[in-house]
Amino acid sequence: MRAILTTFFALLCSLPVLAQASATPYQIVEDSSKRVLEVLDANRELYKQDSEAFLNGLNEILEPVIDYQGIARSVMTVRFSRNATDEQIERFVDTFKRSLVQFYGNALLEFNSGEVKVLPPTARDQQRPDRTNVTMEIHTASGNVYQVNYTMALVDGKWMMRNVIVEGINIGLLFRDQFAQAMQANRNNLDAVIDGWGGVIAETLENNGAAE
Repeated sequence: MRAILTTFFALLCSLPVLAQASATPYQIVEDSSKRVLEVLDANRELYKQDSEAFLNGLNEILEPVIDYQGIARSVMTVRFSRNATDEQIERFVDTFKRSLVQFYGNALLEFNSGEVKVLPPTARDQQRPDRTNVTMEIHTASGNVYQVNYTMALVDGKWMMRNVIVEGINIGLLFRDQFAQAMQANRNNLDAVIDGWGGVIAETLENNGAAE
């Protein structure tokens, strides 16, 4: 499991630097995956030595194309997010982003071989006018092939990533369940859950990685 999830988050960063409203979801993922991997290759040694530069560089790539607000509210669910303040939502989004980047940063920097293929869109991909799927295949140097399905949503006139399924593992649902369990463990203290969310992500992914 860890190999699959690690590869996913490494390739998550190959999502686009192009976020034009005119670009299709397929174009966004395909065109930019190649660009971002080239940028990472050019800065790999710098990023290995300067974690803050790596974090900032990664966020610069991801911010325009991932609907962090939508993802955060989905993970929190209406049950918990409806009573959250804007400040709490923003803190959760920031904690979510930083913890994922830190946990998988080394894996991303080490992903320097293999091949990424974005499959051509099909009629089945379009779920509704404002939501569609984009399928990516990750071919590793060891010969493994993983399938990643991005859920792309139309947000304020441009396509952004809302969720991802890796080899059948729904990442959004995985973290939604963990958030609900954390709220229960902390007696619905949202601030406590937000403060400890980085540890929840690390423990969740470590546990799922145990069956690698």
